[in-house]
Amino acid sequence: MNIDWETLNLDPQLLWADYILPWGTQIVTAILVFFIGRMIAAAVTKGARRIMEKAKLDAMLVNFLANILGSVLLLLVIVFALSRLGVDTTSLVALLGAAGLAVGLALKDSMSHFAAGVMLILFRPFKVGDFVEVDGVMGSVEQITILSTRLKSPDNKMVIVPNGNVFSNTMTNFTDQPTRRVDMMFGIGYGADLLKAKAILEDMVANDERILKDPAPKVAVHELGDSSVNFICRPWVNAADYWAVYWDFMEKVKLRFDEEGIEIPFPQMDVHFYRNDASE
Repeated sequence: MNIDWETLNLDPQLLWADYILPWGTQIVTAILVFFIGRMIAAAVTKGARRIMEKAKLDAMLVNFLANILGSVLLLLVIVFALSRLGVDTTSLVALLGAAGLAVGLALKDSMSHFAAGVMLILFRPFKVGDFVEVDGVMGSVEQITILSTRLKSPDNKMVIVPNGNVFSNTMTNFTDQPTRRVDMMFGIGYGADLLKAKAILEDMVANDERILKDPAPKVAVHELGDSSVNFICRPWVNAADYWAVYWDFMEKVKLRFDEEGIEIPFPQMDVHFYRNDASE
């Protein structure tokens, strides 16, 4: 097909110099910028992923942050490539910023839970398997996600707590430390043999293999109550033995005190009647 340039009133040299060459150069440059920039973004994302993995961050957090970084870098590459085509990217950046702000406002609660989830994964106040109390709920940690923490209660119920509530409230981790102190109190009557009762408690503590020698257990008179002399008994045990030792001692102390004739008082009230024989 032959083109009659004179009929079209176009000069081929001017068309080449003014349109084809500049636009062709811009298109080729934009394509090169896009593909090279995408390779650089992928390399940076891969390097960041390796650094986070070496820092032993949670795998879920590593994947999430790497995906976010990769998406942001790719978006910047696209904007830069469009600018090489002569596109005014100022309005595009402003539009993306406005869209991001709108999404952020719409998801502000979810974003707060997300930020709290990142902090929980980074600082690890507890891990999967720990028995904790968070936001007034006690249970074993089943899963920590970006937005929520799943707990299994002692009666086998699944409780899902938003991470914002977890991070903004007091957290108690019962299994973080390898040992725990068992705090118990036992009362005896004022007429009972105090030294004998103390010796019994010390003997029971000394003969229980689950109780640690270091730190040393403590048995002492704690207070002179309204109706009883109260002993504290504070042995140290491995965290896994806490409740077993607590429940065993409650039962065994009662049986031993009964066997040794040591009274464990209970609340009671003395009522006195006064007879008034005076005549009116």
